[in-house]
Amino acid sequence: MNEFCEGQFDVVVVGAGHAGCEAALACARTGLKTAMLTLNLDSIAFMACNPSVGGTAKGHLVREIDALGGQMGINADKTALQMRMLNVGKGAAVQSLRCQSDKHAYHTEMKRTLEHTRNLRILQGEAAEILTENGSVAGVKTTYGGVLSCRAAILCTGVYLNAETITGEVRQRSGPNGFAPATALTENLIKLGYSVRRFKTGTPARLDGRTVNFEECAVQEGDEGISPFSFMHDGTVKNELPCYLTYTNARTHEIILSNLSRSPLYNGSIQSTGPRYCPSIETKVVRFSDKDRHQLFLEPEGKDTLEVYVQGMSSSLPHDVQREMYRSVKGLENCDIMRYAYAIEYDCIDTLDLLPTLESKKVSGLYTAGQINGTSGYEEAAAQGLMAGINASLKLRGKPPLILGRDEAYIGVMIDDLVTKGTDEPYRMMTSRAEHRLEIRQDNADFRLTQKGFDCGLATKERYRRYLDRKARYEDAVAQLQGRVPAADADAFLRSLGMDGTEKPLSFADMIRRGASLERLQSRFGVAKNCGASAAQSAEIYIRYEGYLKKGLEQIERARRLEEKKLPPDLDYLKISGLRLEAREKLAKVRPVSVGQASRIPGVNPADVAVLILYIR
Repeated sequence: MNEFCEGQFDVVVVGAGHAGCEAALACARTGLKTAMLTLNLDSIAFMACNPSVGGTAKGHLVREIDALGGQMGINADKTALQMRMLNVGKGAAVQSLRCQSDKHAYHTEMKRTLEHTRNLRILQGEAAEILTENGSVAGVKTTYGGVLSCRAAILCTGVYLNAETITGEVRQRSGPNGFAPATALTENLIKLGYSVRRFKTGTPARLDGRTVNFEECAVQEGDEGISPFSFMHDGTVKNELPCYLTYTNARTHEIILSNLSRSPLYNGSIQSTGPRYCPSIETKVVRFSDKDRHQLFLEPEGKDTLEVYVQGMSSSLPHDVQREMYRSVKGLENCDIMRYAYAIEYDCIDTLDLLPTLESKKVSGLYTAGQINGTSGYEEAAAQGLMAGINASLKLRGKPPLILGRDEAYIGVMIDDLVTKGTDEPYRMMTSRAEHRLEIRQDNADFRLTQKGFDCGLATKERYRRYLDRKARYEDAVAQLQGRVPAADADAFLRSLGMDGTEKPLSFADMIRRGASLERLQSRFGVAKNCGASAAQSAEIYIRYEGYLKKGLEQIERARRLEEKKLPPDLDYLKISGLRLEAREKLAKVRPVSVGQASRIPGVNPADVAVLILYIR
């Protein structure tokens, strides 16, 4: 096949899913000539599984993407069908925003955003080879022989690498939703030295909404007065459509258990590793045999379609079994399936081959992001794509990289987990993974990250202005809440709430720490009303948890001292006496950039860390 030049670029992004979109936008918006190569323009930012953005911990990622100057939060707000705040009965650290999205509108909005971005060319085609010169990226070659010359490449291939869908006895070479798979690139990645493995995910059926009896299901409305994801949006999001709740039952479980021999998950047809935290309905019924039902959410796919997504009921059972299984559920007795559920297997890499910038340790200028890194979820992918794009841009512009610490962002926790510990199953972000989750809440993402995004050249001047304004209003609210209330007024207020009174004057902050809400204080005293709801809420959270936050900062400072102890990239761990053999092997494989990262590698204990510290001194 004759080669021909498709163009000269600074960066080529391979893939146009949620990772690819953020990576391409980050590069183009920071002034780099960028190309996005995608198998199909119709799959740009396509929601192949859940028609939603956010959720527990994932909502934190979306806010962080937005604070840095990314696009996901903006487009999620524009195309929202409803929004809900999860974990409202728990502490502020784990509360997360979730948006039910219009699937087709989200794709259209992101495609429009990309098409109107300067410095960005979009091209439909399949990547066949990453071209290198002297150990560095030199270009990307397509299956048609086109060469896109570049100085850096970002691979955001999603679940498309050698993808196969499996339903019952039928196995097909296919990407999600019937899109074509990418069959050429895996062999090239292996030649470049990557360790490639096989993961699995799946999706439930889509039902014809006309055949669902929603009256038999519990209505799940969105929350009123919820602030949107993006700090660039004022006001609240309008709720357009409801979701519904129903449950599996004994009959459903009986159908599944009697057909396990036909399930690819249980008859040996599927050997790859699936997601632990989003199991198929077959797995849930088998693993949790003590439960007599499992909840299912019926979610609209959009305003312009009747398709209904059945969250909680992904499956790879044969079509005839699926039909009987879905129809056994209350409200779905007469449902017609528009798209059957399926499992999908795909190739991904070992993330221990990556630096904390998401750049390859094997090829300079080659970055990976998203499900090729073994993660699951749109939000995890978008966050990685953003960071890979930022770091590729910084490198090509001759600037230091942006590596977020575990105490700075959920994005930092996720990437550190991937490049330090690796993952043997599809990785999902959870609040329990973040040891500093009280410090890295979703409400303060702009305080933590917008300055960094602005310094990188990605966050716009308008975004930066909004950040400074909200920060000033937050500081004003904190100051106002230090104001004191006479003893008689404070006593009367506390007693009106059914709380113990006081004989001494109290500050508004004192009363918040006693359990009073800012809303009640504002209603009675008008304090911090002029600061805006968002800034005042952040101030209330800070004051309520101030003691814990101060203790957390002490822990963060101790951890940072270890991060500041850098390790030489060419250090020969196998020759360091005093290190245990396991520690030597693990350190040699991961090649940590700091003592702090070394301390988090499984198999490296505190005694090994002490030896390292002495050695580098």
